[in-house]
Amino acid sequence: MSIVVLGFNYHTSPVTLLEKVMISGPAMSEALRVLSSHSDIREVVVLSTCNRTEVYAVAERFHGAHTDILEFLCETSGLSADDITPHLYSQFDDDAVVHLFEVAAGIDSAVLGETEIVGQVRDAWDFAMKQGTSRSTLNLLFRYALESGKRARTETGISRSTASVAYAAVEMAEEILGTLNGKRVLVVGAGEMGEGVAGALSRAGTESITVLNRTVSRAEELADKISARVSDFGSLESELTRADVVLTCTGAGGVIIDHELMIRVRQGVTTPILVVDIALPRDVAASVAQLPGVTLRDLDHLSDWAQRGIDKRASEVSQVREIIGEEVERFLLDQTQRQAAPLVAQLREVVESIRTAEMERFESALSAMTPEQRELVESISHGIINKMLHAPSVRLREAAGTPQGERLSAAVRDLFSLD
Repeated sequence: MSIVVLGFNYHTSPVTLLEKVMISGPAMSEALRVLSSHSDIREVVVLSTCNRTEVYAVAERFHGAHTDILEFLCETSGLSADDITPHLYSQFDDDAVVHLFEVAAGIDSAVLGETEIVGQVRDAWDFAMKQGTSRSTLNLLFRYALESGKRARTETGISRSTASVAYAAVEMAEEILGTLNGKRVLVVGAGEMGEGVAGALSRAGTESITVLNRTVSRAEELADKISARVSDFGSLESELTRADVVLTCTGAGGVIIDHELMIRVRQGVTTPILVVDIALPRDVAASVAQLPGVTLRDLDHLSDWAQRGIDKRASEVSQVREIIGEEVERFLLDQTQRQAAPLVAQLREVVESIRTAEMERFESALSAMTPEQRELVESISHGIINKMLHAPSVRLREAAGTPQGERLSAAVRDLFSLD
C-alpha cells in the first residue's frame, strides 16, 4: 500500500479554480464517505483551506486510487478532467510524506511560516478520525507532521514575521497605501479570519475600524476587543460608501459585493477605495476592479506579494527543510518497524498458547500450591517467554522493510507454522 496525495494549491491554481474545488461544512462528511467507499482507498483525509484542497489517502493500488480521487474532484467541482488536470499535482510514498510535512511547517503556504495551517491540518485529521476514515497509517503520518511543524517553528524563525493570511493582508494594504493611519477601514466578516484581520489592524495602530457581520453579536464581541464600531449586514452599502479600505473575509460561499452594488457605492465618489478580498469562495466580483477609483486585491495577489518574503527568508526555509528531513526519516523508520508488529504479535500469541497449555497440563500439581506459589510460577513462566522473545522481536522490527527482514519473517512463519 502507498500513501498518496492529490490536490490543488495557490502554486498551481488560480483562485477561480480553488473556490470551485473547496470542500467545507456538510460537504466534508460526504467527501470522506464517497472517497472511502472505493476499494483502492483504505484511509483518507481531506485538507481544504483558502490556499489548497488536498486529498491524502492510503492506496491499495496507486493508479486505482488516483483515478477514484480525480473522478471525485471532477464531480465535486463540476469541472472536467481536462479542466483540472493541468492544475492537479499528485505525489506518493516518500514525496507525499515530505509534502504534508512542508504544509504543516508552513513553508508551502502563501504566507511563509503561517500558523493558521497548523490548526487547519489538525482539524482535517481530527474530523477524518471521527468519521473513521483516518486510521493507523494516516494517524501516524499526521501526528508526525504536526510534531515536525511544531519543531520547525520552535527551532527556527520561520513564523516570527508575517504569520497568517490575515496579517499579510493588512501588511499588503499598508504597503499599497503607505499607511492605514487616517484611513476608515471596514472589516467584513467576524469569524476566525475576520478576528485575525481586526487584530492585525489594531496592532498596526489603525484608529478607525468598523466590523460588519451578519450576526451582530459576534461583531460586537470582536469590536469590544479592539475598540471598533459595529455595523449589521443590512448596512453594507452605506458602510462601503464611507470606507477607504475594505478587508472582506466572510464564509458566505459566494459574492456579496457585486458589480452593481459597487456602482451604486461609487456614485459621485471621487476618493479611491482599496478592497482586499481574502475569502474563498471570493466575496467580491472580479469585475469590481474595472470601476474607476477601485483597487481590488485577492488571494492571487496576496500569494504574489508574499513570495517576496519567501525569497528574503531562504535561509530559514533551508533550516526548516533540514528539520523536515530528520522528521521524515523518523516517521519512515517508525512506519517500517510497525510492519513487523502483526508478526511479532502472532508469534507471542502462539508462544503464549503453548505456555497456557502447559500450565493446564499440570493443573493438578498447581492446584496443590498456595495462591502465592501459583502466582510465582505464572510470573516465572511469563518472564521466560518475554526474555526468549525479546531479541527476536527487536530483530524483526529493526530488519522490517529490508530483504533480510523478509527472510527473517519467512523463517519465523515457517518455524512456528504461522499463517
